[in-house]
Amino acid sequence: MTGTPSGTPLRVGLVGYGLAGSVFHAPLIAATEGLTLDTVVTSDPDRQRQARDEFPDVRTVATSDELFDRAADLDLIVVASPNKTHVPLATRALEAGLPVVVDKPLAGTAAEARELAALADKRGLLLSVFQNRRWDNDFLTLRKLLDEGTLGDVWRFESRFERWRPQPKGGWRESGDPAEIGGLLYDLGSHVVDQALVLFGPVTQVYAESVVRRAGAEADDDTFLALTHANGVRSHLYVSSTAALLGPRFRVLGSRAGYVKHGLDPQEAALREGKRPGPGWGEEDESLWGHVGAGASPRSGGGRVEATVPGDYPAYYAAVAKALRGQGPNPVDALEAAAALDVLEAARRSARDGVAVSL
Repeated sequence: MTGTPSGTPLRVGLVGYGLAGSVFHAPLIAATEGLTLDTVVTSDPDRQRQARDEFPDVRTVATSDELFDRAADLDLIVVASPNKTHVPLATRALEAGLPVVVDKPLAGTAAEARELAALADKRGLLLSVFQNRRWDNDFLTLRKLLDEGTLGDVWRFESRFERWRPQPKGGWRESGDPAEIGGLLYDLGSHVVDQALVLFGPVTQVYAESVVRRAGAEADDDTFLALTHANGVRSHLYVSSTAALLGPRFRVLGSRAGYVKHGLDPQEAALREGKRPGPGWGEEDESLWGHVGAGASPRSGGGRVEATVPGDYPAYYAAVAKALRGQGPNPVDALEAAAALDVLEAARRSARDGVAVSL
């Protein structure tokens, strides 16, 4: 995958230093053994200064052209720029002979995602999608419970990624221009759909309701998806910026027991505060642990407390580093992202036409 000697860190070029680049990608890359953050692309002088302050050895350049002029000096490109740039930048990286990590969503359509996957396969290069929520603490805990058979046969999976942001922030993420690929369906929806597919497999039917609720907002800010999986599991997924009271992050109902978990994984908040992976990373206070049980509400003392598995975002880039050296699999394959985009496209059609869409 790379000509870099096994003992030499792989040099990473990061495109974009907004929320995704500065909060998630740069710190996680820098914390990963075997990777080094070589170059950051941002045209904003303040963000360039921020990058150099946070990572004194990093180069900063204003354009992706300047980055690709140095393609021979790099081993991996990470695309953390606005959604509409994901496909052209990933294509350019692959055509330059460079492996690439792309922040979610990989593309605006499943067809584009599959075209990128085909290009990567043709070039023999890694194309991976940053689906960090697979390493959230609650998701890892639920996977453990499922592997142990604690819940029995799962009948219903409820997942909520809700916020209370009554005033729009503006920017491309809330733009109504379809070219921007904004709105919560493709933002937070990319996470909850990916998690549902990883947990319960392919989907045969999608129903969705997608609304623009806030005055001045242009893109969906309150969306619900109901998925029917091929194995019979029903997933109900909620993403919202308008939830005045937040529901449980997970509520999973099975033939033996259920699992209820409130609160978001603490890793994003820690990264925003400038904290970096190390001892105790991803651990959650016991007061936030979820409950497993049957027949009673955990709020009234029913069920037992289930210790939350620590979250582990660093595992993603550790797996990327191994994959680039031929020592492990791609942690998130592009075709998996394409399958999630099939669901998101079906959800968009369902919400527009008011019908369930079969896949």
